[in-house]
This record gives sequence, C-alpha cells and structure tokens, in this order.
Amino acid sequence: MRTSSAAKAFAGGFALLLSGVLLAGCGPVPDPGAVAPGLDARADVVSGVQRSDAAAALLPASIRDSGELRIGRSVGGAPPSAFYLEDNRTAVGLDVDIAEAVARKLGLRLDAQEAAFDTILPALGSGKYDAGTGNFGVTEERKKTIDFATYVQDGQGFAVRAGDPGGPITDVTRLCGRTVGTTKGTTFEATLTAHAHRCAEIGEPAYQVQVFSESSALYSALAQRKIDVIMGAVNGLRYAATQQPALELRNEFRRLDVGFALAKGSPLAPALRAAVNELIHDGGYARILAKWGVTPSAIPESQVSPPEIH
Repeated sequence: MRTSSAAKAFAGGFALLLSGVLLAGCGPVPDPGAVAPGLDARADVVSGVQRSDAAAALLPASIRDSGELRIGRSVGGAPPSAFYLEDNRTAVGLDVDIAEAVARKLGLRLDAQEAAFDTILPALGSGKYDAGTGNFGVTEERKKTIDFATYVQDGQGFAVRAGDPGGPITDVTRLCGRTVGTTKGTTFEATLTAHAHRCAEIGEPAYQVQVFSESSALYSALAQRKIDVIMGAVNGLRYAATQQPALELRNEFRRLDVGFALAKGSPLAPALRAAVNELIHDGGYARILAKWGVTPSAIPESQVSPPEIH
C-alpha cells in the first residue's frame, strides 16, 4: 500500500533527513529508526518458530530443493512495515518478521533482497524473486497480473496537523478544496485519482493531489503547510502519531488485505498461505503483530488472492 524509492544506498541520507528536520509547529518528522513507546524493534519473536511438515509439503519442488525463499523486500518507508534501525543497515519491521517466520515454517533459509518498492512487482514475472513484500495491498487491478498470500490487513487513512479545524475524514468529499499529499505508485494515489470527480458532483471545489517519492518529503510538506492532509497506510500513520504528537490520525477510508506478492499462477502461493495459517494457529502470528503494535490488523486466516475489500 505504501511506496518508497529508497533502496539501501539511500537509507543513510533518508534517516539523516528525518532525524534532522524540524517541522514548523509540528515537531520532528517521524524517524524510521525510532520505535514507538513500549515497542522493542530488536525483540526476537521468530527464532522459536518450528518447521511445519504440512506446509513444507506444499512447496514447489524447485524451491524445496534449493532450500531458500527469495524475497524482494522494500525497506526504507514508514514504520512499522519495514525500515532501518539507526545503523542504517539493520532492517526490522512487521514485513521482516513475517517473512522470516514464514521461511522457518517452510524449513527454508530466507534470502531477502532489498529493492525499491516500484521494482518488485514487475520483477516477479521474471523469476528474480519467489515473492515480494512491501505492504502490498490486494486490489482487483493488481490481481490481473499478481497473486497474493495474505498476512495482515491495513487501511487507507488520513492524517493532519494537530488542531486542524476539519473533523473526521470519513469520505474523499471531506477533502474537497484541500491539498492532499500521498506517495507515488500506491493504492492511495489510485484512490484519489479514481474519486477526483466526486467534489464537482456535489458542487464543491476539487481537491488537489501532490505526489511524493519519499515519506520524508511528504511529512515535511504537511508541516510546512504545503499540503493539508496526508493519505497513507493507517498502521504507518498511527505509528507516526506516536512519534509526533502534533500529528493527528483523522479516520480510515477503507481497509485492504496485505500479502506476499507472487507471479500470477505461482505454485508457491498455497505453501505461503499454509505457513501463515500455521503461525496464526500456534500463536507466533499474534506475537509478531503485538511486537509492532498492530494487533487490530490481524486476519483470521490467510487467503490466496481474495476479493478486494470494498
């Protein structure tokens, strides 16, 4: 759902920018190396995960024989999905722990290859990765070329500067006449584009959309009053609000399933689904979500390419 053009080489400058910029009347930009109060990014919740023979039996022979699971992983966006600690080298986050736990359930070594968000889905068809993670939301448009094995739900939501006079943003028509910032190539950008006509239909001025490639620029634009509202992932916005008291979450617009992305028709999907469901049943899943403060985003069971939530 979110986006980031940050690959590992960019992470150092990204972290410095976030930690160094002070927002006018809004406090510091959320630091991707920071951890919300009560959360321990280094807590080990996956080393005890045991292999599941039933899940491993569903693996395609080529992956089972290789002994590894190749994941294209987007790192460097807004926590808690996947981000770097202060050393700018150690990747942590919900996606990181889920992928490691699933690999252990399948009896595989995880080969996590970090990549820019917008390069992962196109690379799946080439076989470069077995699967991808990047808080990828399940949409009907994406399902035309991509399969998913779901592992969490996230939402599309809105955040504003503290004290913003507007009320809860319950619909895109509450954005009319305002400037909305979001990240490039995401479901948020697609949603804003698809609903752009609705303000005119009710006789209100259209909302304006500004698209950013990096989360740092997005938050800075809000603080500098270049935009009025951020549209992004609810889990990420909720986390940001714990780091930045002058940022307020102003409601969800919709929910989306999030999952491992795979090439269309990939025989790996049933094994990933089974591994996630094993984690749900044995409690490992709940421990991972609790570590990252996203327990409300739990799913009752993993599915392969479910219908888009409306």
